[in-house]
Amino acid sequence: MGRYVVRRLLQMIPVFIGATLLIFLMVNVMGDPVAGLCGERQCDPATAAQLKREFGLDKPLWQQYATYMGNVFAGNFGTAFNGQPVTELMASAFPVTIRLTIVAVLFEIVIGIVLGVVTGLRRGRPVDTSVLVMTLVVISVPTFVTGLLLQLLFGVKWGWIKPSVSPAAAFGELIVPGLVLASVSLAYVTRLTRTSIAENRRSDYVRTAVAKGLPRHRVVTRHLLRNSLIPVVTFIGTDIGALMGGAIVTERIFNIHGVGYQLYQGILRQNTQTVVGFVTVLVLVFLVANLLVDLLYAVLDPRIRYA
Repeated sequence: MGRYVVRRLLQMIPVFIGATLLIFLMVNVMGDPVAGLCGERQCDPATAAQLKREFGLDKPLWQQYATYMGNVFAGNFGTAFNGQPVTELMASAFPVTIRLTIVAVLFEIVIGIVLGVVTGLRRGRPVDTSVLVMTLVVISVPTFVTGLLLQLLFGVKWGWIKPSVSPAAAFGELIVPGLVLASVSLAYVTRLTRTSIAENRRSDYVRTAVAKGLPRHRVVTRHLLRNSLIPVVTFIGTDIGALMGGAIVTERIFNIHGVGYQLYQGILRQNTQTVVGFVTVLVLVFLVANLLVDLLYAVLDPRIRYA
């Protein structure tokens, strides 16, 4: 196990460098960041040259990337164009988005897996058909439509929640935004769990457990569910990074000042330091989540061993 973890950590290095290089190149071709600093007016040549020297934009692109990566390994993600360090923006944004992601993942695990198990055990029955239709509708409806609809109903018409989240963004305020963020993934988790349960239900080890006279709940929880969760854990693990990076729409709807909000502001103002810094951390989240998912396989299925 230890050698496997070390090998995976070493494999992360070229993936991290390649992903950050691609992001750096893509962000730097979005446009002239100096033009974004001057607003609607065009910068005069002297001011533009001074700003480029100040932020290192006058150097070749490869040298800018090398300097950026050297600073990243030293814990310095640069300075935003408004003079605020990117690490300060991260310190205020990431805790909010992490809380939002936790709420979303809990919805996926609790509601998605429970519905998947129920429909998988009752395949072909009315409850199975109803849940399948419901998940198809959720997948088909864009997230911004779901968010605006729930905000209108719960926040404006019925007054159950505040239409926009306060700057503190406590867990209680993030329940509806978390549900909106998790809605599509929740539907996929439900369908994936249902398919896995239905397939494994016909396996030999399940029939053997039933023939031995084991209680139904033990057959389902100890044997059927444990083996059926492997593809579900894979999806949820990779979805954590997607939820954090894809929260732009949800955070805009509910006025949540998290990672999505900062990315939106950075793209809007062509603030390359902010965008690249936040996306670099999201790449690390993806890599660590995938490693944890691989390690969880051995917990769910003891037959899996890592050399």
